Amino acid sequence: MSSFIRKKKTKSGATAVQIIYKQGRKVIGLKHIGTAHNDAELEILVALAHEKMHEGQLTLDFEEPVLDGYADLRLEKSYSELLWDTLSGVYDKLNFGSIEDTVFKQLVLARIIEPASKLDTIRVLKDLDLEAPSNSGIHRCLRNIIGRGYREIVSEACLKYVKPSTLKLVLYDVTTLYFEIQKEDEYRKAGLSKERRLDPQITVGLLVDCTGFPLEIQSFEGNRAEVKTLLPVLEGFKKRHGLKEITVTADAAMLSSANIAELERLGYHYIIGSRLAKTPYEIKEYICTEGAALEDGQIFESSINVTVDGKRTKRRVVYQYRKKRAALDLSNIEKTVAKAQKMVDKKADIKRNRFLTIKGDTREINVTLVEEARRKAGIKGYVTDLRIPAQEVIDAYHQLFQVEKSFRMSKSDLKARPIFHRKRDSIDAHLTVVFAALAVARCIEAMTGLSIKKVIQLLAPIRTGVISVNGASLKIKPRIPNEVVALLKHLNT
Repeated sequence: MSSFIRKKKTKSGATAVQIIYKQGRKVIGLKHIGTAHNDAELEILVALAHEKMHEGQLTLDFEEPVLDGYADLRLEKSYSELLWDTLSGVYDKLNFGSIEDTVFKQLVLARIIEPASKLDTIRVLKDLDLEAPSNSGIHRCLRNIIGRGYREIVSEACLKYVKPSTLKLVLYDVTTLYFEIQKEDEYRKAGLSKERRLDPQITVGLLVDCTGFPLEIQSFEGNRAEVKTLLPVLEGFKKRHGLKEITVTADAAMLSSANIAELERLGYHYIIGSRLAKTPYEIKEYICTEGAALEDGQIFESSINVTVDGKRTKRRVVYQYRKKRAALDLSNIEKTVAKAQKMVDKKADIKRNRFLTIKGDTREINVTLVEEARRKAGIKGYVTDLRIPAQEVIDAYHQLFQVEKSFRMSKSDLKARPIFHRKRDSIDAHLTVVFAALAVARCIEAMTGLSIKKVIQLLAPIRTGVISVNGASLKIKPRIPNEVVALLKHLNT
């Protein structure tokens, strides 16, 4: 006996879905599943027919070879159960469920699905026919995030999730989040903006492991210098977790004698980018040698003087020349020189230009400074206390792109900017939600190899149906494409 699904147009224009049973070429039975009046109902009925046909759940009635009546079919709802269960599985895998706050979980996962305001989160979840929090529930949750220390719990869970090997190197960077307000306050202040805006802002410091997985987040006043954010974050991280033998990597904005001294006091190893005020002596000597030219990837070792415990002392610095970096540096130098020349020729108004020298009414290009800049082109320095091969120092520093990637994800995919918050507690609560969402998103990306945006695009259209057939509710499982099946296996949720 064989069976197949038949879709038959009725006189009313609807589509009847039936299972036909044949013995050879002879029809020996028919089972009517229901009548669809639109494409959505048709898809659900066909899925129901497949389920009935393959699971052997049919009680065949062969007394009616021809169908005259129709079942009373209603689509009660269709919802994104697979999307929610997948995100929820990763959330629980990170042990964020220990917070035991359903609304917090809804805020975190909804931010991954579609970043929106806290109140618009209700709409996001209702659009997916998922359980949504109330307005008062959201405000109560935001108070609990601060009052019950949710951020500390999330940070602790993140640390327990990562592999110990990834903690040997942690990465730190800062960004700024602006507010479209006219008057600044004690927290939201005008400062050096990453987006070159004049609006009041806050400064956010993010600490991640070498894979970009978030470990710690803190916010500061908008006019706080970057160099003064590093130590509070690291000190809090070390105090909370008591970790040892950690190397922190940060860019040149964090380099200062005070930071180096404090890092050593706290027991951290460090690799910090170094800005070059002038060409290092070793490189200058090499270049001045007749016939010598820098080769791509060439490394030099030297030292710089720093003040530790009130004493001038030397620390190791590694320099590397890269041809690609040099080409970019030289291009920027020539553009700056061209602008300076226009000012010298009085073809452009005077603006700040590092190669322009003005003495009274005389304007001229500082040739010595230009030549020095050209000699430094392509050279990058790295200050460290580690006694490891120079190339390992450089490779570790280049992992900073991971924290930059996390910041990009936070600011674009997760819309981290707290547009609708004005009090510090509510802003910090918002950042805690973003912090937890970033952890879930980075975890999914690491396990699947896909961007979080692509994962949401794959899962969101797959909806579970609930239909009413002759008064009885029936849950219809969705048909899952092979691509999604492979994705779910990687997540192992």
